[in-house]
Amino acid sequence: MSAGERAEKDRYFAVSLLLMLLTNRIIFPLGHFLARGLPHRDLSLPFDARVPFLPWTVAVYIGVFVWWLYVYRLASHRERREADRFFCALLLGKAVSLLFFVLLPTTIERPALSGNSLWVFFVRLLYRSDTPDNLFPSVHCLLGWLCWLVLRGKRDVPFALRATGFLLAAAVCASTLTVRQHVLADVIGGIVLAEICWTLCALPALRGLYGRLADALLRLVFRGRKKPGPGADG
Repeated sequence: MSAGERAEKDRYFAVSLLLMLLTNRIIFPLGHFLARGLPHRDLSLPFDARVPFLPWTVAVYIGVFVWWLYVYRLASHRERREADRFFCALLLGKAVSLLFFVLLPTTIERPALSGNSLWVFFVRLLYRSDTPDNLFPSVHCLLGWLCWLVLRGKRDVPFALRATGFLLAAAVCASTLTVRQHVLADVIGGIVLAEICWTLCALPALRGLYGRLADALLRLVFRGRKKPGPGADG
């Protein structure tokens, strides 16, 4: 890859990351606002009551953001159609999640926290910053699973990296349960939604929408850009 191509992919990564962060800042507060006053359901099953509360797993729940950032950059430096498919699936998944936040508001009963351990401290911070709604589907599981799907079956990606992607996707899904941020239904919903969005965004027409959006942002943010990337035409 030439220096110019690498720089172009770095710009694509920058605008895509900016877009992902912006949508995060929109869907959660908006979902909370639009569902305010509506009855919220608890989707807990008997299985959820048997899942142990493990405060130390908050390290997985929070630490996985570092891995996601790495995968976002890795995906943005792959062939443009693959990159567009990945970020399109992320955006589509978040948009569908917002619909569920409003049409199927849910809540969860969190445990009473006691003790002053480091892990309990971080769980307490998590609970204070994240209200017990916007639960179904789990966006944490959605993002974690998509970061596995973009690596799944890629023979040019080292096996160790693909295995790490799967293990971390599974670990983050488990951590949403063991820190009592989600219930099993939320986890299943996030995984199923990830698979559906990944499949749909393989369609050139849908994938191309993200390609054109990314190109528009590239022209807006980096005015020296000469031409749109090959992802725009599907």
